[in-house]
Amino acid sequence: MELTVEQLAVSLGRTEIVKDISLQVGAGRFVGLLGPNGCGKSTLLKSIYKVIKPSRGKALLGDTNLLSASAKSVSRKLGVVGQFNELSFDFTVREMVMMGRTPHKGLLERDHPDDHAIVDDALRRVHLTDYADRSYLSLSGGEKQRVILARALAQQPQFLILDEPTNHLDVKYQIQILSLVKELHVGVLAALHDLTLAAAYCDYLYLVRHGRIVIGGTPREVLTKETIGEVFEVACEIYDNPVTGGLGIAYL
Repeated sequence: MELTVEQLAVSLGRTEIVKDISLQVGAGRFVGLLGPNGCGKSTLLKSIYKVIKPSRGKALLGDTNLLSASAKSVSRKLGVVGQFNELSFDFTVREMVMMGRTPHKGLLERDHPDDHAIVDDALRRVHLTDYADRSYLSLSGGEKQRVILARALAQQPQFLILDEPTNHLDVKYQIQILSLVKELHVGVLAALHDLTLAAAYCDYLYLVRHGRIVIGGTPREVLTKETIGEVFEVACEIYDNPVTGGLGIAYL
C-alpha cells in the first residue's frame, strides 16, 4: 500500500513546524526521514497518524484519506511504533500485544481464537513467545520495543510508521528492531537519527531541515559529505564499508 503526502503543513501555536512537505512511499518500500533534532520529523509523522491535526495538506494511504478517516479505520491499515512506551499500569506481554486487535473488534467484543492465533504469530515474529506471561514493566528497553512492534503487527497493518523507534536503545536492539521491520516487506516511513543505520536499511531517504525537505534520493545520493555538513553541521568522509559493502560514514 502506497503513502502519498502532499503539501502538508503543521503549526503549533503561532509557529509553523512542518512547511508544505510532500513525499511518497511506494508499496513495500522502507523510506527514512532524517534531520537534526527539532527539524519537524516527529511532528510530520504525528500529523500523518492523527495525533496532531495539520493546518493544510493531504495524506493518503492507498485510497484512504488519513486526515478525514476515523482513527479506528486508519488503525486497521496503519501501525505505529514510537520511541516512548512507558505505562502507568502494568499488563502482561500478551495483553499488550492483544491491544493491537482492538481496531478489528466491536465494542465489548471478546477475543476470538483467530485473535489469539494472530497474537501468537506476532510474538513469534519478534522472538518473544517465551515472554508472553511476563510483566511488560519488567522488560528491558529493547524488549519493550519488540512488544510494541508485536502489538503493531497484531493490527495486521498494510503500512508502518516508525517514530525514532531505536532512540535510546543499545546497538544490538537497534539492529534487531530494524531487521525485524525490514523482513515484513510492508511500506515503512521511519524517522531515524543514526545515519549509518538509515543507509543500511532504507531504500530511499528524505532529509529534513527547518520543517522542509532539503533533498530526497537513495542513501548514496542523499548522504554525501557536503549535504551532511550543511544539514548536521559536522565534517565527515563517506566510504564503502569493506564488510557489508554498504555506505560508511566517518565523522572527523
